[in-house]
Amino acid sequence: MVRYKDKEYVCYLDLGIEFLRGKWKALILCHLTHEPIRFLELQRRTKGITQKMLNEQLKALEKDGLVDKKNYPEAPPRVEYFLTEKGEALSPALKTIEIWAKKYFSEEE
Repeated sequence: MVRYKDKEYVCYLDLGIEFLRGKWKALILCHLTHEPIRFLELQRRTKGITQKMLNEQLKALEKDGLVDKKNYPEAPPRVEYFLTEKGEALSPALKTIEIWAKKYFSEEE
């Protein structure tokens, strides 16, 4: 058993998956892999997500230390979201899952 923040996990894989649980987190992280993105652009790229859900997921990812945001002192306000070092370290694992899915679950099957 692995303990993290007063919660028990079966193993470190179980703990790692906790940061990606849900429909949207992995997609948000993938979209942020190459560049910082503003909220509405991130919503546009993450088809089907509501503003409320995107906001909740970004807050959770921020709390977990995977995503951060930069507020620009402009009018109108501009905020960009980007991966932290911890979030960037997760990118190769997400890319590996993407390659696996493409190999074994392509549209041609």
